[in-house]
Formats: sequence, C-alpha cells, structure tokens
Amino acid sequence: MSIDLATHYGGLTLRSPIVVGACPLSTDDHMRARLQAAGAGAIVLPSIFEEQVIDWTKKVGRPITYRERKLLARSERLKIRSTCTDADGYLALVKRATSQLDIPVIASMNGYAANGWLDYAGELQEADAAAIELNVHHPPVNEYSGSGQIEESIVAAIEEIDQAIAIPLFVKIERIGVSLPHLARRVCSGASGFVVYGRGPDTDICLENLKLKSMWSLTSPGSAIQLIDPIMRIHSNCPAMSIAASGGIASSEDVIKVLLAGADVAMVTSELYRSGPDVIGKLIDGLVEFMKQHQFNSINDLQLNRPIEFADEEARVHYVAALSARLSVVRPNAFGE
Repeated sequence: MSIDLATHYGGLTLRSPIVVGACPLSTDDHMRARLQAAGAGAIVLPSIFEEQVIDWTKKVGRPITYRERKLLARSERLKIRSTCTDADGYLALVKRATSQLDIPVIASMNGYAANGWLDYAGELQEADAAAIELNVHHPPVNEYSGSGQIEESIVAAIEEIDQAIAIPLFVKIERIGVSLPHLARRVCSGASGFVVYGRGPDTDICLENLKLKSMWSLTSPGSAIQLIDPIMRIHSNCPAMSIAASGGIASSEDVIKVLLAGADVAMVTSELYRSGPDVIGKLIDGLVEFMKQHQFNSINDLQLNRPIEFADEEARVHYVAALSARLSVVRPNAFGE
C-alpha cells in the first residue's frame, strides 16, 4: 500500500507534513542537509528581527521613521544580538540554504509593524525564499485602546507586506489581545497561512533583585494537546486558512492529532534538540503506520476524516464533567511519612 504524504501548505506543495520550525539549528549547512535527508517537508530559518532590518534600511540610504530611530537606538544601547549578525548576512543565509536544498526554505521576520519590512521582504523573495513567516510581536496591550486596534494594526501589516511580495506569507501571532478565528477571516486574502504556537517565553521574578526576567526552555513533550482546540476553532471558522501547528510536537501521535484537528503541517523544534534530526523519520513512520491502519492512501484522505467539532451541548457536557471530576488525593502517609 503506497502512502502519499504530500501536503499543501498555503501555496507550497511539501513532500511531507513535517516542517522544521524556526530555530538556530537550521543556520548550519550540514544540519540542514540532515534535516532534509530525514524527511522534512520544509525548513523555516531563524528570524531576522525588525531592529536589524531598520539598520539595513538606514545603511542603504532609505529614510526611517521616528519610531524606528528609537527602536534602533534601544537595540544599540542594549546590545541586542541574534543568530544572524545583520540583514545582509541573513540574505546570504537564505541564498545558501535555497541553493543547497530541494525542499522549500521559509524565511522568518520578527517585529512589531510593517513600515520597514516592505523593501526587505522583496529582498528575501529575490534571495529565493519559498515563503516568508511573519512573527508579529505586537506592543503591550495597554498601548492600544482595545483589541480591535491591535487587530487593525496586524491586518494593516499583513496587507502591506502581501502586496510587496508574490510568495506565500505565513503569519505567526501571539494570542493575547486578539481572536485568531475571527482574524483568520479578515486576513484570508492576504495571509497564506497561520502558525498556531503553544507559548512564548515564561516571565519570572528574581527574588534577589526583585526584577523581571524572561525564560526560554524546550517545550515539554505532550504539550501539543494545547494546540488542538485553537486549531479546530480557526479551521472551523475559516477552512480556507492553511494552518501550521507549532509547539510540543514530539511524537507521531502529536503529528496525527494536530493534522486531524485542522493543521496542514506539524512544526518540530524542541524535539530536534532532544533527539536529533532522525526524529523526523520516526514521526513520519508513525504517521504512515496510522494511515495504513485506517486505510488512508494520502494526507487528503486523512483530512477528509477529520472529526466534526464539538456541538455546543456536547462541549458543555465535557466542560462540566471535567470541572466536576473528583481527583484522587495522594496523602503524605502513603509514602511512609
């Protein structure tokens, strides 16, 4: 029984639904080759940040706004550093990766607004990026009059960048302050897909100096379950929007579940650090075995068998049951204390 794993992700045709999420691993030429050989359908490069693009814009002689000057000054003052040292180096990385690989290479931009992105987005297209992933990190909620204004700024950014490029634009948006299902409908004509991710960095408080700090760690295996509900909501509200699931994809079961929920691809990142690139082959093997068991010949067959979302009454029953469940309490003396 031949299994066709080809999938469509926002205008791209991939040989498998496993995509390497944005991370520093993909800056290494040898690692990229191993990821492709393991069966990845596409690779997202680590992000180029807005501050670096503003600096590039200034160096090529184009004017920058007052806000951009402030952002650039802050970056220089705080000595912010990223995986790629500058915007020209990032373009070189995109060119090198696309010439090396047979699978799509997706560039990643991370920032607040669209103003300075337009020219650089065109440069990424010229560098042969197959698509661009825009990680929209909007300013704090209290800088807006309401969630509507946040969504308006995101819609404007997507529309401007989409008009500047001919390649697919995938949008990665933090969920605070916005309704992703409704936003998906608004930007469906401009965005080729949404990247739904599980979490951002954790905020912690240092008890020694009473200051805040931001902490990143690998996403825990099994936490991909947190993606299922938002993916189903977006897919049911806007079926035309292509979706990537990102965060906690660590097993073939995770891959299968997010695909059944409505995602077109599953992005793996943390598990690559834990298990190495060969884990991609294991994820694919498990997916193929599941498809054989259910007599699915292609990813399209799997998609046609996605479960219908909860009816309102059924969802309420599960909600009440979960909050009313009596959980067993482990008593201290059970451990001989």
